[in-house]
Amino acid sequence: MSEVRQMDGRREPTWQGYLRSDGRLGIRNRVLVVYTVKCAEFVARRIVERSASPEVELAGFDGCTDNQYAVDMLIALIRHPNVGAVLAVGLGCEYVQPEWLSDIARDAGKPTDWLFIQREGGTSKSVARGVAWVQRALEALQHTPRAEMGLSDLVIGAECGGSDYTSGLAGNVVVGRFFDALVDAGGTAIFEEIVEAVGLDALLLSRAADDRAREQLRRAYDKMLDYCRSVRQYSVSPGNFAGGLSTIEEKSMGAVVKSGSRPIRGVLKVSQTPPGKGLWLLDSVPDPHWMQFGITNPNDSEGLMDLASCGAHLVLLVTGRGSVVGSAVAPCLKVTGNAETFAAMGEDIDFDASGVLSGARTLDQSAGELMELIAGLASGRPTCAEALGHREYFIPYKYQDRPSACKEDAR
Repeated sequence: MSEVRQMDGRREPTWQGYLRSDGRLGIRNRVLVVYTVKCAEFVARRIVERSASPEVELAGFDGCTDNQYAVDMLIALIRHPNVGAVLAVGLGCEYVQPEWLSDIARDAGKPTDWLFIQREGGTSKSVARGVAWVQRALEALQHTPRAEMGLSDLVIGAECGGSDYTSGLAGNVVVGRFFDALVDAGGTAIFEEIVEAVGLDALLLSRAADDRAREQLRRAYDKMLDYCRSVRQYSVSPGNFAGGLSTIEEKSMGAVVKSGSRPIRGVLKVSQTPPGKGLWLLDSVPDPHWMQFGITNPNDSEGLMDLASCGAHLVLLVTGRGSVVGSAVAPCLKVTGNAETFAAMGEDIDFDASGVLSGARTLDQSAGELMELIAGLASGRPTCAEALGHREYFIPYKYQDRPSACKEDAR
């Protein structure tokens, strides 16, 4: 249960987190089953299903050949503070080796094991061994040390999906006000979707915390424009138009407001842990490469996993028209500013921000209610997606320059 403590004259909610050997705190204590190639997905999924526990989650990479972006993503998820134990499942002939991933989990102080389906003798034997190991891991995780945790310990990511006219007037605005409060409390906020900042370069640059951050923002923005022109596509869809948005510029204004108003400390790459507290922009646009490898934000699940890979304990998805997705590793909390959407999809959407539009709530009141909800979820209460069993993930082939946090793992 969440409690309250005084922080610099402010009342801050607190709860008991899971203490990892590297000193980080998690809000979940999950066993992560990772498959290293599409051919091993069925076995890994069956292990998760037969373990019959909401604390066991699945994630993996479909590709058989090398892709450093995907490898870095798997490493980041394995090290994530919400993950307590890791089982890596491979077929036996893929590039990404499960033993190597298991070694990384062991170095992070987490119970771990790995297997090759070919060596185990096929599907049934691999599933049986995997389930037995997961049960032992779940028992071991019951003894995970606990420690007090508050807003200053949280890393929270945010993105949009299924935007409509209410997203930029209510949903994203409330998230932005909450982000301001989170940063002021000493926490860490990450927003992404630079492809939804078209026309707002001057605004972003004016919020740079220093010259280095300004240079990073300028580079990320210019790269985004070059990318969008090269693929002849901007991040706007028929559903956005049906929801009342008219142009990518209009959508961009609504999307960027979810970042709040605090200084932007710099730009992160996917799988890079923020080097300090405060507000950060996540750049998931592919870097220039002769193969034109990958696209940016192919779906909401990929964006949520990008945020999780940067260490986000919880990810916020603002949706005007509605969404049902969840996410692996980092629980997904869905926010809408559309009262009709919330009435129709209340089973799937956690927070109704429409009171800001109707006048029933001030912006500060709504942001405060969102903070209280997040504190409850951080203390263990499931999100709507978790309660329904949504654990979507997507790790594509993509080319990005390696984040500095992952370079030590190059082999």
